[in-house]
Amino acid sequence: MLDLRRLHVLREFGVRGTIAATASALGYTPSAVSQQLARLEQETGVALLDRSPRGAELTDAGRLLVAQAEEILALVEATESVLAEQSDVALGMVTVTAFPTAAVAFAPLLAPPLRRHEGMQLVLRQTLLSTGTQKVRSREVDIALVDDWSGQHPGRGPDAGLRHIHLLRDPLVLAVPEGHRLASPSAPVALDGLLGESWIVAPQTERSRYGTDRLLAEVGGLPATTWEFEGLGTILSLVTRGIGIAAVPALAMVGAPAGLVYRRLPASAPERHVYAVVRPASLRRPAVQVTLAALREAAQQVDRELAEITTP
Repeated sequence: MLDLRRLHVLREFGVRGTIAATASALGYTPSAVSQQLARLEQETGVALLDRSPRGAELTDAGRLLVAQAEEILALVEATESVLAEQSDVALGMVTVTAFPTAAVAFAPLLAPPLRRHEGMQLVLRQTLLSTGTQKVRSREVDIALVDDWSGQHPGRGPDAGLRHIHLLRDPLVLAVPEGHRLASPSAPVALDGLLGESWIVAPQTERSRYGTDRLLAEVGGLPATTWEFEGLGTILSLVTRGIGIAAVPALAMVGAPAGLVYRRLPASAPERHVYAVVRPASLRRPAVQVTLAALREAAQQVDRELAEITTP
């Protein structure tokens, strides 16, 4: 009989491509991954990996079993969800991953409603890279909070098998220090009038930089006086010190340092959308259902808070 845990390891190898990457994703040692895959080969009676001094790759039989493993694991999860639904009680662990600003904004709001369910446990993790959807697909997490700047519903292409639940519209806002000329509500916020300012931006590798580039593209791009720093928290800290101004997603205002004023940008300014991504098979689990309900409620509260903080 095939061992489900070993099928999961094989499926991860099919996604990651190397023993080392598979071990890192699953929290195992490379030796443990190799042993699990060798045991699976013994169970199936066929070679699943073609090993060489340069590494390992799937054989034809291995690729076939990876495809079957995906279906088997999805069916097992769907069955577990149906059984959990029968109890109508939120039980077990629900693992959520979120990009940093969403984690900071949502975490305090999730704890109170979920604490009422004594039989369940919430694990919320931050991820700096855009890997949330991948982690849901590989079953590393149950729910991922992801952002999208395209304006198109992301549940297409390779993500078509996952459910995307819209939570929040997150527009760019202009962050300036208190005492800055633009801190006054009477000062107009015109993009062409901001080019003489010192700007603080994220590096090209961070998703928030995409919004800033799009914002200033219509006025010729970033001005010459631009400072580049990693992390929205660092950027906002520098703005409070008068180093420059910054365009940041409104969600970054939650938990930001004091000493900042947030101005609304023109209606044409870019915005991102925040989604909760979940596997359809897990939607019937009561614990996942109550977590999604708590996320929707938290998103409504965050939206109200952002509207109160921003200045016209």
